[in-house]
Amino acid sequence: QVDVMAMVHLFGYVDMTDSGFIVAVLSITFNPLFWNVVARWEHQTRALSRVFGSPRAACFCLGAVILLLNGVRSHCFTEAMKSQPKLEGLDCHWAYYLGLAILAVGTLFVVSSFLALGFTGTFLGDYFGILMEAKVTSFPFSILDNPMYWGSTAVYLGWSLM
Repeated sequence: QVDVMAMVHLFGYVDMTDSGFIVAVLSITFNPLFWNVVARWEHQTRALSRVFGSPRAACFCLGAVILLLNGVRSHCFTEAMKSQPKLEGLDCHWAYYLGLAILAVGTLFVVSSFLALGFTGTFLGDYFGILMEAKVTSFPFSILDNPMYWGSTAVYLGWSLM
């Protein structure tokens, strides 16, 4: 049997009717859905490459849109966090500094992943036919399989604790 009382207690702290929370959930859900659908559509049709004149230009434009959407998502997340009740146990210096440390590690993974992959490697270049010469095995890929995802998750977790 599973004791669901802890989850019931935790969800008591989340105001799911808050419009900021709803917008944040929608933006968090929409972003990966959008870029995966667009990338798969491009892979099947090469429509963006034709419109922009080359696969590289199309990939850079999609990357710019993804960056813009990530900025919107981050803003929505921040606003939702501001409007939600705060757990009393997390309203202290140690929670803030723990969050800061987790955010720093997450940022390290995200930035080092981007530097290892480059712009087209990060922003779905393979769907545009832009392939890397070899699999990236340097840091952070030498210690994690998906450092960009883990890093992004750590950034939002750290941000939440702060």
